[in-house]
Amino acid sequence: MERREGSRDLRFTGRIAGFGTASGTRIVIGMWHDSPFGRFADVMVEDAGGHRLLLAPSREIADFVAATYTFDEVLVRPVRVRRIAGGLAVEVGDSALVDASDARSWRLSVRIRVGAVSPLGRVLRSIPARLGTWPAWLRVIDPLAGLLLPGVRTAGSAGGGRREFYGVTRVRRIAWASARLDGIDLGGFAPLRPSVRFGFGSAPPEPSLVDLVTTIRDPSL
Repeated sequence: MERREGSRDLRFTGRIAGFGTASGTRIVIGMWHDSPFGRFADVMVEDAGGHRLLLAPSREIADFVAATYTFDEVLVRPVRVRRIAGGLAVEVGDSALVDASDARSWRLSVRIRVGAVSPLGRVLRSIPARLGTWPAWLRVIDPLAGLLLPGVRTAGSAGGGRREFYGVTRVRRIAWASARLDGIDLGGFAPLRPSVRFGFGSAPPEPSLVDLVTTIRDPSL
């Protein structure tokens, strides 16, 4: 695809972790170390009833993400990610710290144990990163991605007339994860099924931690 005159590519480099729970709630965590907003993390949650929630660390980030994806509820919350033995811990704080207009707590605590590189991850390691994250290449391979991993896309339409491209460079399995929302355990670790419905594509069904570059092509910038 040729870049349209006047459009601008916004690149987000980092990781996405996605997994399901026995309660039917699915969780997708974005951890971005290089982006137009600097370093940040955000969390997308879809429950068994299909309610889609975004938890973002600032109003600016929340507005951008909500304009790119689709949610039923958007809340500004501190999101903190730290390394622990064998994996990652993610904590989402309460409204008193950021948005006093919302009395709900929405305290989310996630623990992830990271496993080995997946077979797909081993294949991706053989592709030069510059090619594997190039939007034109990602558009070409998009049909194949959906065949290999149902629900997964590498290129598609986003909100506000934007185009989006997912260039994955490494995939590791999530060996185990747990999540508590406002002190309530969301249930045992499970595959990410059904697919989440935040955008044109979903995280893989097999719980995974992926390294990637997300490119958003915005004609309004």
